[in-house]
Amino acid sequence: MKIDINSDLGEAFGPYVIADDEALMGVITSANVACGYHAGDPVVMDRTIRIAQEHGVDLGAHVGYPDRMGFGRRHMQMDLAELEKHVLYQLGALDGLARPVGHRITHMNPHGALGNLACADRKVAEALVRATADFDPEIALLVLSGTELEAAAKDAGTPTVNLFLADRAYTINGQLAPRSLPGAVIKSEADVYARVTRLLNEGTVLTIDGQVLHVEVQSILVHSDTPHSLAVAHGIKAAIAAAGGEVAALSRQLGAKAG
Repeated sequence: MKIDINSDLGEAFGPYVIADDEALMGVITSANVACGYHAGDPVVMDRTIRIAQEHGVDLGAHVGYPDRMGFGRRHMQMDLAELEKHVLYQLGALDGLARPVGHRITHMNPHGALGNLACADRKVAEALVRATADFDPEIALLVLSGTELEAAAKDAGTPTVNLFLADRAYTINGQLAPRSLPGAVIKSEADVYARVTRLLNEGTVLTIDGQVLHVEVQSILVHSDTPHSLAVAHGIKAAIAAAGGEVAALSRQLGAKAG
């Protein structure tokens, strides 16, 4: 069992930061870098890319709505053609900064409101898949099990990686519980470890209303802005080892699939 540990990083702007990206890079194996829309700017992106490369961490694009004030967690109305261009723009920005330092984009993980909508809306999911494949068909999409984004990617032949969010509650349909609900964000380190351990050993997670949901996992996400995120990342790494698994970057897993 090979499991990647990833985190949303570069979610800063100018001198304003919300996480210790460099410390997390020492634990995780893949980084989803904000591409300047919900967070990030060229200098922050460049710095994050370089830290990822120094630590041998895979590089992913964390694309979202152009909503820095709302941190990309507010839905924005736009037609599908426009949405595709916004996704391409963000992929191009990250790639343009990664190439000079010899790094490359391995995966794409949609952020916040955009990611939630793509999980539920097939047409939005297909727009994200098209934009990513048009940019580079080898880029994998991080997807939640049983969602429209997973189905759209598989139908298009786009590589997928099943993602589990360690610090977020789920609904029975496999989607994330709205942040407005009590308990949607799991802040207790012990609760996070228990969820990850159960998932690795049983392949299930308890939903926000106590039902049992079967979930596939190849990568576990730690939100960098979650309290004690560094400790949580270390705990997840230990839980993977205790379950007899191996922490392995997405590029290793995808390479094994291709071979």
